[in-house]
Amino acid sequence: MHISIAAEKLFNIFGFPVTNSLLMSWLAIIILISVAVYFKRTASSVPGKFQSLLEMVFEALLNLIDSITQDRKKSEKFLPLVLTIFLFVIVANWISLVPGVGSIGLNTEDGFLPLFRPTNTDLNNTLALAVIAVVSAHFFGLKALGIKKHIGKFLNFKGPIDFFVGLLEAVGEVSRILSFSFRLFGNMFAGEVLLLVLAGLVPFLVPIPFLGFELFVGFIQALVFAMLTLVFLTIATAEHH
Repeated sequence: MHISIAAEKLFNIFGFPVTNSLLMSWLAIIILISVAVYFKRTASSVPGKFQSLLEMVFEALLNLIDSITQDRKKSEKFLPLVLTIFLFVIVANWISLVPGVGSIGLNTEDGFLPLFRPTNTDLNNTLALAVIAVVSAHFFGLKALGIKKHIGKFLNFKGPIDFFVGLLEAVGEVSRILSFSFRLFGNMFAGEVLLLVLAGLVPFLVPIPFLGFELFVGFIQALVFAMLTLVFLTIATAEHH
């Protein structure tokens, strides 16, 4: 049984360390790109089963976004980012349940080195996703409100109370990044540890129901991350009163 909070480095590319969790994130990206290319090549005015399934998913998510933004134009602007985050997180979560992830590796002088590690059990990855979500919210906010109105949410010199509220808003942006990243990391890391412990104690049959539960958790975490991103985008583009 091998449990490590930090992702393990496998090798370097031009001085850049490549970890086992980074390999899994690349695999998730390759899967998403492959599906997108296949969808583009096979798309037609008379959709097949695969195209119909994807269109149903896109339409359902767009309707869900509409229920939060209450504005179809905003929903269409936010859809690419929200959908990309949702698909990346859910694919990364689900492929981490494939047998061999975390158990296939090399015996080194420092101990067992797994070749693959679930992407979202690496805090570096979840932190990067959180930064992308929050920075994107500010980008859309600047674009929708302009520099003066958007920055005015955080730097307000109309009075002591307004100034203090602005500082709290700025601190809240930093806390969003931390809560965002640790929420996803904590849930996925806990699930990985649970499965490893069960597989070590009772390797047959017993872990199977928990695999199904982790599939559900992986979906919920992807949906929560995407919806929180959407909420931040909606708040950032709203007029400040």
